[in-house]
Amino acid sequence: MSKLFVDEIVHQSSQGSGTITLGASGETVALASGASQTMAVNTPAFFAELSASQTGVSDDTFVKVQFDDEKVDTDNAYDNSTNYRFTVPSGKAGKYYVTASVDVDSETNSNLDSATIQIRKNGSNQFNIEYFLLSNPLRRVPVHTGVIMDLAESDYLEIYCRIEASDSTGGRFIGNKNGSFFGAYKIIGA
Repeated sequence: MSKLFVDEIVHQSSQGSGTITLGASGETVALASGASQTMAVNTPAFFAELSASQTGVSDDTFVKVQFDDEKVDTDNAYDNSTNYRFTVPSGKAGKYYVTASVDVDSETNSNLDSATIQIRKNGSNQFNIEYFLLSNPLRRVPVHTGVIMDLAESDYLEIYCRIEASDSTGGRFIGNKNGSFFGAYKIIGA
């Protein structure tokens, strides 16, 4: 068996780019001790915020949070103007880290009994985090969740939130960069 020892392999096409393939299907390519690997950016990825407070949120009713201020969207997969949802692009199925936070305000001191955030996949609740404050009601609290989810092509994610106020008036979701956000990125392929 012959061995090839080199310090550097450079392949450059006439266009200034190229591809080097190491190993074949079923083989393992190992890095020597002390060597490092540069990882590709985890895409698709998106991050959106609530640009202004979402008002008129009815009491004890799940309402879709309208994250409209898109900060990152590598694959143009987040709709920040109509459906406020992330849709997995073709060929991008896999495990995703999904995070969301909603700053909930009952608009009256000592009135917030509970707040709930849901991550919905294809319209169905997948994760539900609820804060119960009955023994010590507040006015405002951030409700946060972060999970790893298996997503297939065309699956879509949305965030819903519910406010329960003692006086049944509901409240609002605080926006304008005050802790209401929604984001996700792919961590592993399908």
